[in-house]
Amino acid sequence: MNASLSYRDAGVDIDAGDRLVENIKPFAKRTLRPEVLGGLGGFGALVEIGKNYRNPVLVSGTDGVGTKLKLAFDWDLHDTVGIDLVAMSVNDILVQGAEPLFFLDYFACGKLDVDRATAVIKGIAQGCEQSGCALIGGETAEMPGMYPEGEYDLAGFAVGVVEKERIISGQNIRAGDVLLGLASNGAHSNGYSLIRKIIDRAQPDLDAEFDGGKTLRQTVIAPTRLYAKPLLAAMKEFEIKGMAHITGGGISENLPRVLPQNCTAHVDAKSWEMPKLFQWLQKEGNIAAAEMYRTFNCGIGMIVVAAHDKAEVLADFLRQQGETVYRLGEIRERQGDEHQTHIA
Repeated sequence: MNASLSYRDAGVDIDAGDRLVENIKPFAKRTLRPEVLGGLGGFGALVEIGKNYRNPVLVSGTDGVGTKLKLAFDWDLHDTVGIDLVAMSVNDILVQGAEPLFFLDYFACGKLDVDRATAVIKGIAQGCEQSGCALIGGETAEMPGMYPEGEYDLAGFAVGVVEKERIISGQNIRAGDVLLGLASNGAHSNGYSLIRKIIDRAQPDLDAEFDGGKTLRQTVIAPTRLYAKPLLAAMKEFEIKGMAHITGGGISENLPRVLPQNCTAHVDAKSWEMPKLFQWLQKEGNIAAAEMYRTFNCGIGMIVVAAHDKAEVLADFLRQQGETVYRLGEIRERQGDEHQTHIA
């Protein structure tokens, strides 16, 4: 007779999955909001919409971390990619004026390493704490044969809520409005296929001091900045006409997404200094300026559009919230079918 087989013999360790759930419960508990009904462990998570909303609209976003994960595998650094995961979705729904309510993650691997998965999901919880978003559940999938040893994949989605009349659509943007740029933490979670290619070619000393006391390795892996708390505070005090999260496609491709068809954005490239990381990437990769601006955020993680007479007060307010803010340029009337973003 054939020997009796178990799920563990096939490569799936249910006990390891149970240990992971117990490990992450304290992290998730710290993120809970009053709207959350119940905790982890159910088949679904329940969240009610606050009674302070008269005409609530739900806003959702989903994303992953991309090939930045390859560096996390190669460098065995897993504690911040969860922050990246949260930020990619939360920053996206934020630009429409939504307050993030909850987040769910999907963690998939070939063989579950409980310590590594705990580090990743702890980072997810930290991202949720930073943005005031509840981590209410997720899925851990152990799938033997699907992933190389030591690797995993991440995906997640966020749901937020905004009062219908306070949705930020960009349709009120007019010529003369001002572009304010909020500094990024680095490359965030975009352009890493090119970053990895440049590192492979340049073969730098990743652990030599690079910028502000940080090594190149630390600078490259730095997590995405979350803008939810300062911008939500600003929305209560000021009219924000539009926002663009500068992700894949850089400034060139993301800013037009919030502009009316009759407007174009003129960005002064001299209005901020491109951080050292991007200067290094441009030099080592021999990358043209136009390619830089449509691949990387180049030091600007979020762009806010405000009326000319409100821009400076708004900028000061955001600085008081801990943001580094640059006056990037202005909105002008579009001539014919010209491109909607000019960076010079």
